[in-house]
Amino acid sequence: MIKNIIFDFDGVILDSIPVKTEAFRKLFDIFPIEKVDELIEFHIQNGGMSRYKKIEYFFTQILNQSITNEDVLKYAEMYSQITKEELAQKKYLILDSLNFIKENYTKYNMHIASGADENDLKYICKKLELEKYFLSINGSPKVKSEIVKDILIDNTYTKDETILIGDSINDLEAATINQIKFYGYNNILLKKYCYIKKFKIFIV
Repeated sequence: MIKNIIFDFDGVILDSIPVKTEAFRKLFDIFPIEKVDELIEFHIQNGGMSRYKKIEYFFTQILNQSITNEDVLKYAEMYSQITKEELAQKKYLILDSLNFIKENYTKYNMHIASGADENDLKYICKKLELEKYFLSINGSPKVKSEIVKDILIDNTYTKDETILIGDSINDLEAATINQIKFYGYNNILLKKYCYIKKFKIFIV
């Protein structure tokens, strides 16, 4: 019997991927467009990965340049300034999942485990009045598998009573590492796993 649900945020609760994709283009608009295109492809394929890792990847793997932690943080803050206020708008909420959360948050222990920056994530959730539905809201720079692990430990959850719902392979990996069941959502590439087509017909 499922008692605990861990949600990814971007692409599951908030339709933020297009906004965040455009933000990377703005952030790195002084670099060659073909290099930025490589980053965008990596960004889309790794939806659950933090901006910190993606910024580092852009410099070290695509540009073949070193980058200091200080500069990673600088770019991450610039990215935050581009995205935070824009995403704190109700028009980006995914109503299918939001309605499920509203109708069931008293039946299950619900948490958010996101690759988004935790400070931005909590700000956006507060602005969108989502805080009351979740027992915890967790984000980067901590990696998602560690976030999930801490949720399980801190709340003494039983693994076979806990699931993770996400839209990326990174979410699947976080669930697998922690030995909990994974449900894919909003990404047809995940249909070969347990998959939620619509939350209104989803029964756990």
